[in-house]
Amino acid sequence: MKPVAIITGASRGLGLALAAGLSEAGWRLVVDARGAADLASAAERIGGDVVTVPGDIRDPAHREALLDAAGEVDLLVNNAGVLGPSPQPGLAAYPLDALREVYEVNVLAPLALTQRALPALRARGGALVNVTSDAAVEPYEGWGGYGSAKAAVEQASAVLAAEERAVRVWWVDPGDLRTRMHQEAFPGEDISDRPLPETVVPAFVHLVTARPPSGRVRLAELRIPA
Repeated sequence: MKPVAIITGASRGLGLALAAGLSEAGWRLVVDARGAADLASAAERIGGDVVTVPGDIRDPAHREALLDAAGEVDLLVNNAGVLGPSPQPGLAAYPLDALREVYEVNVLAPLALTQRALPALRARGGALVNVTSDAAVEPYEGWGGYGSAKAAVEQASAVLAAEERAVRVWWVDPGDLRTRMHQEAFPGEDISDRPLPETVVPAFVHLVTARPPSGRVRLAELRIPA
């Protein structure tokens, strides 16, 4: 039987690349994104055994639909996220309504989905991946909203790792990649020097296959045996 993974935010960028990598490695996938047309197009690129569930991860009914579509779950990848305003404002002028959305999408909704998925993950000795960023640990000017949200994700992940001994929990920093979100963080700038998301896929597939102990993982530094 194929292992089953749920990947959120899989219509483009890192989520799409990770989904394609897992599909090629023989996983059955349940993927989501807010745009149904973009998600359907992504599913064609992913190929293999993939089920699309369009919707907003903040919606409890959508989260239930993801779990229903998956049935059994071996891996949950919380990748969906939002950057916040672009260009990013300093904290002194950060609109609080926008900050609430950043926290809702990046912190609270993934935790809500994790809570619902944990019984299945425990039963199957599964794994949880929370996608994070170096902005969670480094004080970059202008990254206070997104960075503090990802810092909350990292601390929540560390606590889950201590509490959920039957489940592997990794908070994964993919590095600076050439994605639309990264472009939004640097409007008008040329980010073509950043690597494409596909470059970190081998490290990610190795991570979920080798199943090292829970912890923070920088994909660019993960050694893959020859």
